[in-house]
Amino acid sequence: MNSYEPLYIDYLIYFNRDQDYFECHEVLEELWLKCDRNSFYKGMLQIAVGLYHFRNGNLRGARMMFQSAVELLETYPAAQQGIELGRLVQEVRELLEGLTDSDSDSFPYRDLTIVIQDEALIQAVSQRSQHVKPNIPQRRSPTRGRIYEEKMKALQQKEQ
Repeated sequence: MNSYEPLYIDYLIYFNRDQDYFECHEVLEELWLKCDRNSFYKGMLQIAVGLYHFRNGNLRGARMMFQSAVELLETYPAAQQGIELGRLVQEVRELLEGLTDSDSDSFPYRDLTIVIQDEALIQAVSQRSQHVKPNIPQRRSPTRGRIYEEKMKALQQKEQ
């Protein structure tokens, strides 16, 4: 039995296996709210959002998210929640530096991988990944929450 939140495990699957940073945001935001806005989850969420923005050419948004994530996560130990957090924070710092340089428009995008060091978490991710299906194609906008529900309701009423 592991002590990791299922939504955290899902986040790691979407992050490492699928590089689906939008879905990472969706699942970890749920956990962040459930855990009284825990700053670790907020920082991890911001890394995914930063990668989402960077991949889609929103360099300003990526810089803002990476900067905030580093500020939140650098206060934690290098090994945290079963992952090599120190290594991840350093990689985000490197992306942030590249995006802050005067030639940031030509700085190449790259995915990150979260190194999992706890054997129980490795097993939990492996087992759960058999049941978590990738989003193909990946979603590009929210499909949960009040705003989405209101849009869907309005569309349904329009069709009637």
